[in-house]
Amino acid sequence: MLALSYPHIEKNENQPARLQRFPRIRVAQIVMDYLAYGWSVEEMCRQHPYLSHAEAHAAMGYYFDHQEEVDQEIREEWEQVQETNNPSVQSPFYSRMKAKGLL
Repeated sequence: MLALSYPHIEKNENQPARLQRFPRIRVAQIVMDYLAYGWSVEEMCRQHPYLSHAEAHAAMGYYFDHQEEVDQEIREEWEQVQETNNPSVQSPFYSRMKAKGLL
């Protein structure tokens, strides 16, 4: 079987796919612009000037070849954000400050 290579993309085992040049930027973050706004690669690069066309195309290529994996990563991140924003799941510090009327 032929192994696919994605220039500009780094994928370590049990880690999300990331840009090689900017390891803090995950493929899923680029894909979210595509999914949320319908942005083309050109628009992504216009909105994020640090992003090269080659990097954006590589990220989208990786996404279309690994859609289930990236969609799951996005889903888990969304659920984590929703849980964090859920008022019934607040830190003890927040609860104490709220009870004292400070928040």
